[in-house]
Amino acid sequence: MQDLALDTQTSPLNFLDLQTSGKVHFNLPQAELVEQALARKEGYLTSTGALMADTGKFTGRSPKDRYVVKDAQTEDAVWWGDINIPFDEEKFDRLLEKMKAFLSDKDLFVRDAFAGADPQHRLNIRVINTWAWHNLFCHNMFLRPTQEELEDFEHDFTIICAPGFQADPETDGTKNPNFAILNMSKRMILIGGTGYAGEMKKGIFSVLNFILPHEKNVLSMHCSANVGKKGDTAIFFGLSGTGKTTLSADPKRGLIGDDEHGWTENGVFNFEGGCYAKVIDLSREKEPEIWDAIRFGSIVENTRFNPGTRIVNYADKSVTENTRTAYPIHYIPNALEPSTAGIPKNIFFLTADAFGVIPPISKLNKSQAMYHFISGYTAKVAGTEMGVTEPKLTFSACFGAAFLPLHPTAYASLFGEKMEKYETNVWLINTGWTGGPYGVGSRMKLAYTRAMITAALEGSLESVDFKPHAVFGFEVPQSCPNVPSEVLNPRSTWNNPADYDKQASDLAKSFVQNFKQFESYASEDILAGAPKF
Repeated sequence: MQDLALDTQTSPLNFLDLQTSGKVHFNLPQAELVEQALARKEGYLTSTGALMADTGKFTGRSPKDRYVVKDAQTEDAVWWGDINIPFDEEKFDRLLEKMKAFLSDKDLFVRDAFAGADPQHRLNIRVINTWAWHNLFCHNMFLRPTQEELEDFEHDFTIICAPGFQADPETDGTKNPNFAILNMSKRMILIGGTGYAGEMKKGIFSVLNFILPHEKNVLSMHCSANVGKKGDTAIFFGLSGTGKTTLSADPKRGLIGDDEHGWTENGVFNFEGGCYAKVIDLSREKEPEIWDAIRFGSIVENTRFNPGTRIVNYADKSVTENTRTAYPIHYIPNALEPSTAGIPKNIFFLTADAFGVIPPISKLNKSQAMYHFISGYTAKVAGTEMGVTEPKLTFSACFGAAFLPLHPTAYASLFGEKMEKYETNVWLINTGWTGGPYGVGSRMKLAYTRAMITAALEGSLESVDFKPHAVFGFEVPQSCPNVPSEVLNPRSTWNNPADYDKQASDLAKSFVQNFKQFESYASEDILAGAPKF
């Protein structure tokens, strides 16, 4: 353990002109961070050796309290609005000074890390935490430099995360005491008033979503990715809870990553060095790779024990449905390190359709793929954000609007260029409901979804018959290995086909209504992918 409190010459806080009377723990190894968290009563060890910790009041992201500093660099580039809320430069500077004063008597945990497995597009990060388990989270989730790389490490972005620090909305310019503020020019993220660790990881994702497309012409993607033994890369788009982590953790394929990636001229690379998986109702039978990854060094958030034991009850929703685990990617046996692979051969758009309309698998042409990429339809899953208690219709541009500093058309344009250049197959997968809407129908069986994705990856669907969907127009396979044929056509799973037709028409109208905000930017090729009703 390093105590740097008296060594001001080498302090990793010098660049901030920050000194503390507490201890500065710099780049502590995983085991020491666990020991620190336990000694500071930040959590408990579970029966598998993982650290169980609570995030406090906030058990998910708080999108309405996320800001981007508006300055010369961002004013004309950022997509301003409810997602990217502008924040004044001077108020940021004052808030930073207040945070530094707050930290001046605290024990601090400082860590250097990478974001981006491709060295050409890597971001060097320095993280400053007041909680040991938050620093462990960053150790698990970001890429871990070697000892040699740390010797000449120069960071180019900083995260300061202090859950105990609360802003004063009247003087600091925030809506609430909690906040997450991105400053692209000063290359810094300030987080306060919230203990939800995901704010740090998503903050860096948002930064990369600005830097890579805007400065380097690299497509940043909210997706998981894996690769087969023959080098066939697949990527999976979808919001949290649609199955990205589950479906990419295939024991027969190498895991590139479960959440955030970039697509260059050479292929796909992971932004992260870990996985952040939902664990509500987790079982070894359904998700053995994730289950076995929850061991010493891993973190489980907002879970609870079975009474009188240290065994986690993953069915317990008493704190939140957004219970999660964070572990290094190498805890998955088939994970690739470095987390890079070639150009994707297949792309899957995952949606949890709460209305039981979208077929379980469909093949999209270029226009449809562009249209559905910009639409980013799913049902927002309970617990992913504050106040969401059940699935509901939502559209999230590029399957990650909450993390897009640029206008969605900037990402869609890059996506279209790449899918056309490399002739990549695009599939729409419904992991949601069939036989009726939410509350009437049933959730699609995971075994069927896996079988359909396997068939697409192996080329088994190339020789089967397809029929166009009457409303959405995409091609629906009429047979698939290991999947009952009646499951493939959702209309036949409803008790009353006329009810399905009405529901499909209503959903199509919602698509068209949502897309009006993009029409003035969309080409005729994109608009041709719209549903007909």
